[in-house]
Amino acid sequence: MRVRSVILPLFVLLVARPAFAQGWVEYTSRTDQFEVPAPGQPKVDTITWDSEYGGKFPGRTYRWEERRTRYSVTVVDYSESERIHAELNHIAYSGGPGPGGVYWLVDIVGAPAYAAATYRQKPGVKVTYDAFHYIQFVPGLELQLTNPDQSRSYVGIYLHENRLYILDATAPRNEAPPIIFQQSFGFLDAAGNAVRYRPFYVNRLPEPRGGQRP
Repeated sequence: MRVRSVILPLFVLLVARPAFAQGWVEYTSRTDQFEVPAPGQPKVDTITWDSEYGGKFPGRTYRWEERRTRYSVTVVDYSESERIHAELNHIAYSGGPGPGGVYWLVDIVGAPAYAAATYRQKPGVKVTYDAFHYIQFVPGLELQLTNPDQSRSYVGIYLHENRLYILDATAPRNEAPPIIFQQSFGFLDAAGNAVRYRPFYVNRLPEPRGGQRP
């Protein structure tokens, strides 16, 4: 029953896709290396992301609205994790040589799980679906949640090239599930070309400044 409840809305949405996508564009960000179908051009905000282990990482949130449905893609750049954690000098839980210990690596690897936890732990939220997912063979997590106002959020979370991607489509209770937003998301390489991996992609961590891992 659980699988069927997820597949049926997806089938209905795919059948209705031409009407749903009217006026949409294929939005591309060369800066943050992604593409996504979206209702026009986004509003882009610069953000600071507070990580699980106390780091403050730079990022951007791309926002759209169509009628009463809200869409966003948040991208957090973890590539400078070693420097950011070294400046924190949190020796109490460093667990390794150097002022940043190993937690600059742990913060990157655990970023998707931590982002998912921030959704699960929101007050009054009911998680209705929580499972592994992938896009273009980039592994991640997919969440579906019912919010206190009975709106529904469809969330995808992925780590690619040391960037954390959080896709969020939130629709009122009576609107069609907007999951096409996350199902049609794509990653780009540095040249702006779409990527697709075989087999599954594994994120390559940044090389330590000293040339050796802790």
